[in-house]
Amino acid sequence: METAVILIQCPDQPGIVAEVSDCIFRHGGNIVNSDQYTTDPYGGRFFMRVEFSFDDAKTDRERLEHDWSELGRRLEARWTLHYGARRLRMGVLVSKYDHCLVELLYRQRSRELDVEIPCVISNHPDVRPLAEQHGLPYVHIPFSAETHAESEQKVLEQVKDTTDFLVLARFMRILSEDFLNAYGKDVINIHHSFLPSFKGADPYRQAYNRGVKVIGATAHFATVDLDEGPIIEQVVERVSHKDNIAELKRKGRSLEKQALANAVFAYIEHRIIRYENKTVVFG
Repeated sequence: METAVILIQCPDQPGIVAEVSDCIFRHGGNIVNSDQYTTDPYGGRFFMRVEFSFDDAKTDRERLEHDWSELGRRLEARWTLHYGARRLRMGVLVSKYDHCLVELLYRQRSRELDVEIPCVISNHPDVRPLAEQHGLPYVHIPFSAETHAESEQKVLEQVKDTTDFLVLARFMRILSEDFLNAYGKDVINIHHSFLPSFKGADPYRQAYNRGVKVIGATAHFATVDLDEGPIIEQVVERVSHKDNIAELKRKGRSLEKQALANAVFAYIEHRIIRYENKTVVFG
């Protein structure tokens, strides 16, 4: 048996669940998990994630996808269909700080994180031994203010056709609008603060100077607006007046690893629906 996940968003209206269930039934499918959310039960936006199994030998995928298209047209829906047998390919970009990379590689190697990693790209040579220890191709592409556009083009050549999405695991360079548009796929970033507070550089120092009692980390989709993309996951921890900047950074590294891993898990399990500048993340 094969499995698949359908993600749907559309104007809320009566009969959506029945229509979706009927389409799956007519193709010999069996629903194994279903979740839904409505922004407003009286005319809001409807979101749904359905996981179902089917006999691949007896199911015409082309016809299945055609019927989903017809259903989507009737419901004025945006939808995506993901087959369970296909492992996503995750490219990783990182700078000197390696704690998020370590977390992702450990989870991938232990088969918790079911992805392929075609390459690890860095603007510093520091993480080469770590990537090679895990048997992964490592590519060093230096960045500077003068070579930024050229360096981005080199990254694009590495990832455009070999990855399904990118993860910025503390990649301390800002990707341009030209790069994001040319790549054309999702990019997940980890920011070391509880957004929307303390955007940009050195957020732990900003937090310390404000005397915060809680610090956090935020995993979000990268967009052309710095640290403004739809938020996927946030993790927090209490701190006190006794914590200096070094202690905030130490605690923050643990939060960053957890938030990024959780976001990647949600992404590869197809539990995220983007809407406007927000996300619906099903449990």
